Amino acid sequence: MAAAQIYNMLMDYRGSVTVKIDGIAASAASVIAMAGTRVLVSPVSMMMIHNPATMAMGDAAEMQKAIAMLDEVKESIINAYEIKTGMSRAKLSHLMDAETWMDAHTAVDLGFADEIMTRPADAGAENHVTGPMLFSRAAVTNHLMDKLAAKCRIEKKPTQPERSVDDLMERLNLMKH
Repeated sequence: MAAAQIYNMLMDYRGSVTVKIDGIAASAASVIAMAGTRVLVSPVSMMMIHNPATMAMGDAAEMQKAIAMLDEVKESIINAYEIKTGMSRAKLSHLMDAETWMDAHTAVDLGFADEIMTRPADAGAENHVTGPMLFSRAAVTNHLMDKLAAKCRIEKKPTQPERSVDDLMERLNLMKH
């Protein structure tokens, strides 16, 4: 019932309502999402619809009341799905019976969502890589240490020139004499 109240409050809002699904909109959350003027789904999000469920206790008459109540709840949920998707009530009922999971593309294709969220064109990713991108722990560490040194104004020690075996042999010979 809380989902129905949230759905109704969003539908009553006079402005535009954008629903962004960035994870999973399952069960009651899928009903709430239907109140969006625009429903946007992340490329990695999922939506799931299913039949309502309850727990009931009592005699046959109480069980019949519970079944009747679930049938009515299903019809009210189908109302929200039908308004958003434009699909037939029979098709929606079958999707609910099957406990249907939808990825972003399927949700858009079936009308449960309007579009898949993408990166804004003006927020292009910086990529200064000229060749194949490889990860080097030493390169990353050195780069971060250089940045840290610059921030802390720490002067780096000059690196020792590389010595060859010939240089070492010459030094040994000088020590002997």
